[in-house]
Amino acid sequence: MDAIFDQTRALAHKRRALAQTGRHGDFLMRAASAELAERLVTVSRGFDRAVVLHGVVDEAARAVTSTGKAGDIERVEADAMLLEGTPGMVSPVDHLALPPESADLAVSLYALGEVDDVPGTLVQIRRLLRPDGLFLGCLPGAGTLKELREVLLAAEAEITGGAASRVHPFVDIRDAGGLLQRAGFALPVADIEETIVRYDTMFDLIRDLRAMGATSSLAGARPVRRAVLVRAAELYAERFADPDGRIRATFATVWLSGWAPHGSQQKPARRGSATVSLAEALKTP
Repeated sequence: MDAIFDQTRALAHKRRALAQTGRHGDFLMRAASAELAERLVTVSRGFDRAVVLHGVVDEAARAVTSTGKAGDIERVEADAMLLEGTPGMVSPVDHLALPPESADLAVSLYALGEVDDVPGTLVQIRRLLRPDGLFLGCLPGAGTLKELREVLLAAEAEITGGAASRVHPFVDIRDAGGLLQRAGFALPVADIEETIVRYDTMFDLIRDLRAMGATSSLAGARPVRRAVLVRAAELYAERFADPDGRIRATFATVWLSGWAPHGSQQKPARRGSATVSLAEALKTP
């Protein structure tokens, strides 16, 4: 299978963002970390050992700590620089070097959005969990940066006569639950949240994406010509501006949760085991 993402480029973007701004993800990562804490605090049990996978900064780890749900918490990053001198492990995003059944809780915020084989990576996460361990994470969903995708394609086609994909492919919410099932998770749940962020210009949006380390890491992608960017900014303002002149950018976040299988978990009833027919159940007194 041809690579979709250039992992060397993706990691370089994260290093550059952290070196330039001291933060990664900024409002998106902070919001996702707060949502992670809210979701985790509703779980009725605690976890002896948690791993926080490729969060780039410590927002997610601090969110897990704030819930009091986990005992030992370990960060895993793709590069030692991203740990910023704090304890943790170094492991590639798509090849997790963690022992099987070594954690009760695995958390991942947005990192799955830059791997070629999402089902395969989910399988690796499920394997590192002990039976009845929980995976809780999110990744960018379909609709993310749809405005930017449209204007870049239109501007490049207008100026060069052809166009290449400049925005990452994103998972559809309709496929998300199936990804968890294919990876062997029990009780899979997927839902989506959409956030609209407003900017003065398209270049302010791109500045934020660079500060997140989230500019394109597509394999084989060539730099965008300046003339294309200028025309794309004009199209963005024409098509996606509010009455006050500011433009809109959509960020969709797909949330995933699933459990490593265990005999104590609730299971669907066996087909044909019902003792009352649907017709009987629907009868009114």
